[in-house]
Amino acid sequence: MSNCVEHHLPELELATSQVREALQCILHTILFIRAPGPVSPVDVFCEGFDLTYAKMAGGGRSATDVIVDEAIEKFLRRLTQIGPELLSGCLTLGFYEKRMKRNGIPMFGGWGAQEEKIVWEQWIIRTVVNNTPRPVNDDSASVIERQRIQDTAEGMVRETMLKVYEIVGKQDSLDHVPPGDYQFEIHCTNRADDQENIYARVKNMPALINLG
Repeated sequence: MSNCVEHHLPELELATSQVREALQCILHTILFIRAPGPVSPVDVFCEGFDLTYAKMAGGGRSATDVIVDEAIEKFLRRLTQIGPELLSGCLTLGFYEKRMKRNGIPMFGGWGAQEEKIVWEQWIIRTVVNNTPRPVNDDSASVIERQRIQDTAEGMVRETMLKVYEIVGKQDSLDHVPPGDYQFEIHCTNRADDQENIYARVKNMPALINLG
């Protein structure tokens, strides 16, 4: 995986109720952009954000939808506690191709071959999930706070989407993409350096940014 290109997207800070749709939005956007060959798009209008994204049309709930949703559910189950009401996790979307590798072992008068997986690109999405109860009253302060929480989360998702477009819009963004067919996988990861960075950021994070 020495030639693998890594893209670290801006870290998200979301309430639990916002995580699924935010990650669906980002993952499907990348998968649509990186789809091998021509694909038919379908526009998805977010329910919780004033955003629209394109994903691959699959006629109902496609195999891609299933993989994305299962990865998000696994991500939510494997979140790490980093504060009284703060959890963190990391999703890695990777693209790979399969090649036949010579293993040097004679077989039936020839040479044996073994399939290997070559990962050529990874998109890393780190997320902090805040379980702090949001205000539910109808007074003006509660209404303003709920709107602030919504606007902050939506702004982060929008920033991440723009970062995706910025990366794929660069002149050399296709140089490492193989010409043939390839596949994708989504992993939940929590690396030590990620944990240290999140702890440091949360420790110094202004109270205004905490999402409920």
